[in-house]
Amino acid sequence: MGKRTAIYPQHLASNAKMVDFGGWDMPIHYGSQLEEHHLVRNGVGVCDVSHMTVIDLVGPDATAYLLYLLPNDVSKLDRDGRALYSAMLDESGGVLDDLIVYRDGTGYRIVVNCATREKDLEWMNLQIAKFDCTLIERPELSILAIQGPASIERVQQVLREHDGVEKAEFIAGLKPFVGGWSGEWFLARTGYTGEKGVEIILPAADAIELWQQLLAADVAPIGLGARDTLRLEAGMNLYGSDMDETVTPLESNMAITIVIDDSRDFIGKAKLVKQLREGVERELVGLVMTARGVIRAHYPIYSGDELVGEVTSGAFSPTLQHSIALARILLAKDDLEVEIRGKRHPVQKVKLPFARNGKKVYKIE
Repeated sequence: MGKRTAIYPQHLASNAKMVDFGGWDMPIHYGSQLEEHHLVRNGVGVCDVSHMTVIDLVGPDATAYLLYLLPNDVSKLDRDGRALYSAMLDESGGVLDDLIVYRDGTGYRIVVNCATREKDLEWMNLQIAKFDCTLIERPELSILAIQGPASIERVQQVLREHDGVEKAEFIAGLKPFVGGWSGEWFLARTGYTGEKGVEIILPAADAIELWQQLLAADVAPIGLGARDTLRLEAGMNLYGSDMDETVTPLESNMAITIVIDDSRDFIGKAKLVKQLREGVERELVGLVMTARGVIRAHYPIYSGDELVGEVTSGAFSPTLQHSIALARILLAKDDLEVEIRGKRHPVQKVKLPFARNGKKVYKIE
């Protein structure tokens, strides 16, 4: 038996198919992964992501610590509530994890992946020794992600009907990638689907109540299966598949998360500076295959007779109705083919994301 979120009994009540995910018993779907995907793309759904690790950072050196810990620049968070996406690197520039940092008024709130929790906390505590600040894990909190084009309006409707008028109005004032406090709830316009949405970090008892209220208002529960195809269509990386300690952000389509200047040192900087100067050998790219078949992780990619890389994430896209993938390949390779069960199929390299707002947006490179 794995760890369980506070919503576990509600998942069972909704006939969820439960699977192990990073040591947690989590719902992969509630009957139809395909239907759940379309519900988020075209309407609204709610996903329990309470398996994620919430960490609060407080103390006078909190900003200095994050400036050293992360390659992205938290000084860009110029007001409370602003959010920032970043990798966290080891000394060789390898990606230990990807995470979100919120400036929250008293310090910072950090959300990291569940499967990397122990490794992340060990690394973060090791680096904090020379800084006057403290990391506080918040396992008592839950996270609900309400996503889809109707998400904001539906959440506001539910809150207003259950005496949450203040929270409903608070959400109305939030801009994308901004969050903040309303009572004990931390609400943020963030998500992992490529759609409009809000993520709410809140006490477990409140999460159970809100989950039930959302389902009563025809907000469908969404499993991790649909969440994965949604994030892939949005061109978003999955840690452990599209990046890990063996690659740097520059090899993982994450260059936008790196800020390098002479005034700041950070862990892994030397490797990134070297790669920027000399170039990288590999790149993470988007691929589409319009022929029949499904691209899966670890399928080999060829250019002519040369093996040039492999698929890191792949799936049939419910929105586009053909296969899509992320793949790490040798730089500047064209005329690509993917090998599926011994047979090669042409694939096209595209500019990410694949889809946005339920429509195709990718362009052939």
